[in-house]
Amino acid sequence: MAEMGSKGVTAGKIASNVQKKLTRAQEKVLQKLGKADETKDEQFEQCVQNFNKQLTEGTRLQKDLRTYLASVKAMHEASKKLNECLQEVYEPDWPGRDEANKIAENNDLLWMDYHQKLVDQALLTMDTYLGQFPDIKSRIAKRGRKLVDYDSARHHYESLQTAKKKDEAKIAKAEEELIKAQKVFEEMNVDLQEELPSLWNSRVGFYVNTFQSIAGLEENFHKEMSKLNQNLNDVLVSLEKQHGSNTFTVKAQPSDNAPAKGNKSPSPPDGSPAATPEIRVNHEPEPAGGATPGAALPKSPSQPAEASEVAGGTQPAAGAQEPGETAASEAASSSLPAVVVETFPATVNGTVEGGSGAGRLDLPPGFMFKVQAQHDYTATDTDELQLKAGDVVLVIPFQNPEEQDEGWLMGVKESDWNQHKELEKCRGVFPENFTERVP
Repeated sequence: MAEMGSKGVTAGKIASNVQKKLTRAQEKVLQKLGKADETKDEQFEQCVQNFNKQLTEGTRLQKDLRTYLASVKAMHEASKKLNECLQEVYEPDWPGRDEANKIAENNDLLWMDYHQKLVDQALLTMDTYLGQFPDIKSRIAKRGRKLVDYDSARHHYESLQTAKKKDEAKIAKAEEELIKAQKVFEEMNVDLQEELPSLWNSRVGFYVNTFQSIAGLEENFHKEMSKLNQNLNDVLVSLEKQHGSNTFTVKAQPSDNAPAKGNKSPSPPDGSPAATPEIRVNHEPEPAGGATPGAALPKSPSQPAEASEVAGGTQPAAGAQEPGETAASEAASSSLPAVVVETFPATVNGTVEGGSGAGRLDLPPGFMFKVQAQHDYTATDTDELQLKAGDVVLVIPFQNPEEQDEGWLMGVKESDWNQHKELEKCRGVFPENFTERVP
């Protein structure tokens, strides 16, 4: 019998709940159609809007904080792998091996401590903060249902009172249900009216505490990590001093946005002397018997005009010699090659001063001097020359001197020039310190 009674009670509750849902649905339809008025509370509705906004912000903050923690964990793993690699390659007889291992251990512990403190002081606090929202959200929804019940009971009571045939018993019962519905609604409404504004105002202090904790933890973490990195740097400096002869020169690679070659610092392989600027002037010996003051052969590099004329292939006029010159001097003059004077211009801050081959037909326009590659050079850009040790390069001036960067020259490989005779296809820049000048 007790079982049946229990089932009866359960069935009664189900029927009651179903009836409530139907009554509420009917009431909502009437309100939407404008056939029944709805109790409004604009102040409470504003509180609900603030609540929903606060919940959305908190949920996003929680998500982003979890992403941040995942990134910290990933960085921890990457840092750990990197230090493990250093420990493996650090040979036992190198100085500072024990210190390097200790630094790696402290690095791992520091990451673990940072991650754990973020969880304790930020994520758990975040979870606690958001933990109060589901209950309040449920109570807001329940309060909305009780408000519909109250409006429904009110409308039912009013309809009985305005009926032509009044049933006092039904009116009394409807009034009793109205008072009960109103009491339940007002109790919930008063509690939420107090809690929602308080919850909304609490967000300021929560945000301050959360981000202060994160900022403080990150600041301390980077301070301690900076000390470890400095210690590791000291260990590596000690290793470098002991093995100073085995240094490794890194050649910087050009970036796509680099406007000039000056951003690169090409270095020749170890043990090779870097090319140094020099001025070399080679003069043919004076003809036997001496030349007259009007002779075309220059006496010093301070006569650029005359040097240009001779280097350009202009032969002295037949009348430039006096009748008293000996036959030996005539023979010497007739046996001179096309270029009798080679003036090697100096480079000052990477800029070539002067030039001596502007008029040669077998050399590129503006030819200044030759260099020979002492080491291989791999071009890293489309405007660079690819050099192999032994390649001879004919150096020419930059079309725009402002484009020349220190340590770089413009030229064309002699083999390419002899084959194509086209500067546009063959010329390019190359590092001067990979080459040496040749006569």
